[in-house]
Amino acid sequence: MAHIRRSLGAIDHDDGPSLYFKTQKKSKEFYQAVAVPTSSLPRHGSKNVHWVDTWATMPQLTEVGNLPPAPYTQADSVFVDSTVRATFQVSIPGKTVRLRFTNVFGATDLPIDAVTIALPDGPAGTRAIHTRTLQKVTFSGKTSIIIPKGAQVVSDPIHFEVKTRQDIAVTYYTAAGQAGTNITSHPGSRTTSWYSRGNHVTAANLTDASVASSDHWYFISALEVDDPHGSTFAIVGDSITDGRGSTTNGNNRWADQLSLRLLKNKHTSHIGIANEAAGGNRVLRDGLGPNALSRIDRDVLAQPNVKYAMIYEGINDIGTGNSTTSVSEQHETSDRLIWAYQQMAERIHTAGIKVFIATITPFNKPAGQFQPVWDAEREKTRQRVNKWIRENKVFDAVLDFDKVLRNPEHPNVMQERYNFDDFLHPGVEGYRALASSIPLSLFT
Repeated sequence: MAHIRRSLGAIDHDDGPSLYFKTQKKSKEFYQAVAVPTSSLPRHGSKNVHWVDTWATMPQLTEVGNLPPAPYTQADSVFVDSTVRATFQVSIPGKTVRLRFTNVFGATDLPIDAVTIALPDGPAGTRAIHTRTLQKVTFSGKTSIIIPKGAQVVSDPIHFEVKTRQDIAVTYYTAAGQAGTNITSHPGSRTTSWYSRGNHVTAANLTDASVASSDHWYFISALEVDDPHGSTFAIVGDSITDGRGSTTNGNNRWADQLSLRLLKNKHTSHIGIANEAAGGNRVLRDGLGPNALSRIDRDVLAQPNVKYAMIYEGINDIGTGNSTTSVSEQHETSDRLIWAYQQMAERIHTAGIKVFIATITPFNKPAGQFQPVWDAEREKTRQRVNKWIRENKVFDAVLDFDKVLRNPEHPNVMQERYNFDDFLHPGVEGYRALASSIPLSLFT
């Protein structure tokens, strides 16, 4: 199939400073969320339902240091007789939603006895809800469910209106908790969750003496909306996409800031974002979460109505873990990364999904500062991989994030104004620059 490629070079800032692409032939009142009879809602398999991710996060095995605080983690179980209240911010609006829960890394069955959804009474990370908006969540008509180990489940459709970039609160209770300490979570939520002893899924606030909190999500992996015109944009990434360096409870990762731009454009306002990224993730080897090549099926192909996907990984393969400064091993790393990118693109294209790729951003520190994950040989690997990315004829578009963040005078170092604290992760301004660099024309 013929490909056409052109460099946009210097273009208007809103359309992005550096991109290469190819083409192929081929509201209502605040409290208006009300319950309606189940019979009036679309069934899961109904042809008139078009589910799209309005929020999603990457499930992963919870490391010991990211387990819930005591007493919610015990020697042989987690969340016994516990209520968990989590908030997250959606991207696109909808009037009918459904939740996805996951036990994909659990070693035992996960019993959940009650779930509610409501609007929070406060910003992201609050423990209070507006009880007038509260609704019970059911699974095939039942208020409780046992999720087998390794499985994911979706709730029944809920008539619950969500608006653009609105915070949502989900509260769930488990009496028995989950046996063992192998549980599923997303540690890099950068959003506060709250825990309380007993069943408080309908409580306006969690205030008793047992209340504790941490900045992690447990067991919830997505909220979907029924949008007949909508589509999902699934992003596979590492900590830079997961938002290290963004503001806790601020929802200002680069994907969040891109979502704001998409929503303001009538041609892209129905694109929901599934942020399938995790800090420390790698393309070729498991680490913090399964390797990216292995999770394409779950995190891209199994997401609802994905029309666009993006790969932005590789920095951890070059700079951490099993990677060394050996010339031969670094050449092997670059060769295998390129092979893996090609594999991911091929598999995603087979599903009829457009897929983009971003260049690997600088991770050296300024002169005189030691950067343990960087050396000259690793920099050569980054440059080899980026050269292939820029010149490849496999992906539908190349986003030159390296060019956006690098210091023009010292191209192996991030610009100071974009740095968070380690010259590997951008801060909020760096994330804004990445989001602003993406042409919305890619999505039309």
